[in-house]
Amino acid sequence: MANRFRSGISFFKTIAVTDSVSSVRSKSLFPALRTYATASAQTTANVKVPIALVGENGNFASWLYIAAVKMNSLEKIETDLSEMIEAMKTAPIFAQFTKDPSVPRGTRLAAIRDACDQAKFAEPTKNFLSLLAENGKLKNLDAIVKKFMQLTNAHRGDVKVLVTTVIPLPPAEEKELTETLQEIIGAGKKITVEQKIDPSIYGGLIVEFQQKVLDMSIRTRAQQMERLLREPVDFNNL
Repeated sequence: MANRFRSGISFFKTIAVTDSVSSVRSKSLFPALRTYATASAQTTANVKVPIALVGENGNFASWLYIAAVKMNSLEKIETDLSEMIEAMKTAPIFAQFTKDPSVPRGTRLAAIRDACDQAKFAEPTKNFLSLLAENGKLKNLDAIVKKFMQLTNAHRGDVKVLVTTVIPLPPAEEKELTETLQEIIGAGKKITVEQKIDPSIYGGLIVEFQQKVLDMSIRTRAQQMERLLREPVDFNNL
């Protein structure tokens, strides 16, 4: 995949530092994205996101999801974006370029469109990345894609659970936790548990899924106890 982007990287290196391709004018990002999300509305009406996301990145991901469902391109766009993120990891120069605010808008846009063509991305993917490039939002791409993946997982009924512990959970405990989460989340959902090691929580665990956080760490309990001990005691109520 990284090889596909090499010509794109070479392309932006050869373009003059001046905004020589600035004939492509930027549109206001939010109206453009709303228009993008409402394209092909005749095919699928009243598309709703499976989970509510907040923040600017969540809005971008939600608009892209709605557009992808309406265009029947959800799986292809998901694959394209995964490849783009992977390419940015294996091609640090290209990744740096996408985040550099000093790169002229037209230069950035032309390079991204060329890279999308080389990678044979779907037109909706190319259009969305172009919107981000035009408006200097490529630096948020990784966060937007993570939000988008949350929506696609929810669309398929998949639930990703992040479990933070001090040491890896033994297989038996992971199995028990998965079974407990299955009961909470409900049958018919596919649960994928991802473990994260963080010694700073001291013990216990933190479980995150579907915008929920269950913090059962010793660190949090200790902080709660500290706050309780710091509160003044009203002896009149004893």
